[in-house]
Amino acid sequence: MKIARIAGSSGPAYVVQGGDGSWVQLGSLGIDVTNTPELVGAADALAALDIEALGGGVVDPTFLAPVVAPGKLMAIGLNYSDHIRETNSNAPVNPILFMKANTSLTGPEDDIIVDAGMTLMADYETELTAIIGRRTKGVSKSEALEAVFGYTVANDVTARDCMKSDGQLVRSKSFDTYCPIGPWITTADEVPDPQALGIRTLVNGEVRQDSSTGEMLFPLDHLIHFLARGMTLEPGDVLLTGTPHGVGFVMDPPRFLQPGDLVECEVEGLGTLRNRVVAPGS
Repeated sequence: MKIARIAGSSGPAYVVQGGDGSWVQLGSLGIDVTNTPELVGAADALAALDIEALGGGVVDPTFLAPVVAPGKLMAIGLNYSDHIRETNSNAPVNPILFMKANTSLTGPEDDIIVDAGMTLMADYETELTAIIGRRTKGVSKSEALEAVFGYTVANDVTARDCMKSDGQLVRSKSFDTYCPIGPWITTADEVPDPQALGIRTLVNGEVRQDSSTGEMLFPLDHLIHFLARGMTLEPGDVLLTGTPHGVGFVMDPPRFLQPGDLVECEVEGLGTLRNRVVAPGS
């Protein structure tokens, strides 16, 4: 099942893709939700829908960020073996967790605003992203994936110069618009193996990242198990799982995002983000 959030005449609305490919408002099906925790809370009602019988919805919608008001927006650093190699980094012993501000979330078709007064080194990072589906604490690795409601695509945009000067990750990854996400949420039943998905980034049509989630140092089941040992994961929490090789700052010479660039981030079977880079006020 694919669940999106689109712009409508009466405001943003969650929709589900029907059997004819159109997008049907959940509200018309008696499922009234306005944010991601509420959406996850409606999992049983969603599972009861006869998707193939639905149709007659919106054919060419404007997609908005499908993630709204998550309790936690979490991300993992240095989690792809090929990215560790390209940066000449030491492989971490445990997952590196950091948070991104919820205000960094933006839509799959929205602009990424890069302010040259703040950073000259804005970089892209395409990431498989999981949405937690139930309250989870102390879960085993073998049961960890049962906690996932669905998957989507995110771009963990990073101001590399700010990251270096700060000596930490959060601010440089939390500027407004620095987390494009979407274009929809694909429920977990349609992703039998999250470690077997192609992942790519294109900038102005040029392939920059081209890898597989199989390159993850810590696979998703381990990440959920590890994080849930010390913190409670709640319905609607979001986890970005790291990025593969091909980021701009390791290129020779480095190539950072500039106004006018088109960044396309895709994960196999989960859709593609298409975001234009603009200067403030453009």
